Amino acid sequence: MTAASVGPEEAGRGGLPATLIWAGYALGFGLGGFFDGILLHQILQWHHLLSGLEEARQDIRLLILTDGLFHALMYAIAAAGFWLLWRSRAAFAASGADRLLFANAMIGFGAWHILDSVLSHWILGIHRIRMDVENQLFWDLLWFVVFGLVPLALGAYLRRNGNGGGGRRVPKGPAGLALAVLIAGALAALPAPDDGTVMVVFGPGTTPAQAIEGLEASGGRLLWSHASETVWAVDISGGGDANRFYDHGALLISNSILPAGCLDWTQL
Repeated sequence: MTAASVGPEEAGRGGLPATLIWAGYALGFGLGGFFDGILLHQILQWHHLLSGLEEARQDIRLLILTDGLFHALMYAIAAAGFWLLWRSRAAFAASGADRLLFANAMIGFGAWHILDSVLSHWILGIHRIRMDVENQLFWDLLWFVVFGLVPLALGAYLRRNGNGGGGRRVPKGPAGLALAVLIAGALAALPAPDDGTVMVVFGPGTTPAQAIEGLEASGGRLLWSHASETVWAVDISGGGDANRFYDHGALLISNSILPAGCLDWTQL
C-alpha cells in the first residue's frame, strides 16, 4: 500500500494516516481510565474519584455518581478512538500499522496514569491510590512507575523500533539500570523500620497558623523545618496521626527523607 492510497491525512510515519495514530492514543488512554476505575474504585475499593475530599466522603451516593461520570468520560474517549480507527481502516493492512496502533495504545495507557498521578494525586489531591494506608506516597509512586512510566517507555520503544525488529536493540545493561532506578524511586518512599519521623510538605498558600494546627491535630513533635517553612520533619512515635496534616494544608506526607531533597524547589 502506498502513501497515496491512504488519503490526505498522512502523519509522516510510513504514510500512515493521523487518524490511525490518534486512534491508538485514544484507545490506550480510555483503557487506562477503565483499568483504574474498575480495579481501584470497584474491585479493590482503594479509593473513589473524590475520596480525598472530606465533604464527598460523607455521601457514598456522590462518590458513586462521580465514579460513574468518570467512566462515562472514558467511554467517550474510547468511542472516539474506535471512530478514528474505523476512519483509518483502509490503512490498517499496511506494513507496521498494527504495531504502531499497539505502541500508541501503550503510550496512551501510560499517559493516563501519569496524568492521573500528577493532577489528581499531587496537584488537586482529590484522591490517592490507597486512602487507607499511612504511606500514601509509596503507592502513588509505585502505580506511577509500573502503570505509567513502564507502558509509556514500552510504547515509545515499539514506535522507535517498528521496522520488524530491525532497529538497534537497547543494551541490556543500561536498560536494566534504568528500570532499577525507576523501581528504586518508589521503594525509596517506604518507611524505615520502627522510624516515627515523617516529612511533611505544605502546599502553596499554607499559613504558619495552619501548619501549627496540623501539628497539634497530629499529636506529633516538630523536629526540623526548612528555611522556607514548607517542609517539616515531625516525630509521631508517640502514637500521633500524621495524616491529620492533610486537613491543614499538607501536600505530601512521607516516611522517607525524599521530600527534603527532591522537593527542595518549594523554597522558591
